[in-house]
Amino acid sequence: MLTRRVIPCLDVDAGRVVKGVSFIDIRDAGDPAELAAFYNDEGADELIFLDITASSDARNTMVDVVEKVSSEVFIPLTVGGGIRSVDDMRKMLEAGADKVSVNSAAVANPKLIEDCSKEFGAQCVVLAMDVKRVENSAQSQIEGYGNVPAEAMWQVYTHGGRRATALDAIKWARQATELGAGELLVTSMDADGQKTGYDNELLSVISDTVTVPVIASGGAGELEHFYDALTEGKSNAVLAASLFHFGELRVSEVKSYLSERGIPMREV
Repeated sequence: MLTRRVIPCLDVDAGRVVKGVSFIDIRDAGDPAELAAFYNDEGADELIFLDITASSDARNTMVDVVEKVSSEVFIPLTVGGGIRSVDDMRKMLEAGADKVSVNSAAVANPKLIEDCSKEFGAQCVVLAMDVKRVENSAQSQIEGYGNVPAEAMWQVYTHGGRRATALDAIKWARQATELGAGELLVTSMDADGQKTGYDNELLSVISDTVTVPVIASGGAGELEHFYDALTEGKSNAVLAASLFHFGELRVSEVKSYLSERGIPMREV
């Protein structure tokens, strides 16, 4: 059986790791290179670095920060934020990333997924999805995108959660993997930072829809939440940020807990 992964996430803004609640109320969490080194030593299975304002600020990902982070880790590193082209992805891989995450630019131009997958392989392409539950089933008009389907339960957002789209999350997950995305990073904006648990219904539906690994993001608050995301949510990996950054839980603690409950884990 494939081992499951525990992944700390570095949300970076202006060169610092930050964390908020439901994508707002942002506070400083430390230096990205120092945190990367810490998590590498803690036994994290992978590390994700997201430049959370690159798309909204219409700029490229901070290559110098990525280089510093990659020099501190000997585990797989995924980098995202502001990736708009095959060349942008190449720069991130050359800076030390093992995988590159796309989000806003892929929504605007789905062919970006296909182009990057053909150039570097599906294993290098991660689709990040920032998702909110649809409050009612009636169609709503999203400026610049059209109507949200009446049957949609979850809606895709872009630009660091700042812009709503008319995309149904489940259909987008299926389309993206068909285009060549080798992994999905699924963040529930409703659960993000709330510490009440992952959106396991969302994760389970997406996991049943696609054949690629799904990373659960948004909502971890206690040890049981990680277990539930891997069992009820059928995820392949669990991601957390503030819990780890502010010392409420340690990566090694989470991995021990999961291993004791029969979840196959890489030994620390």
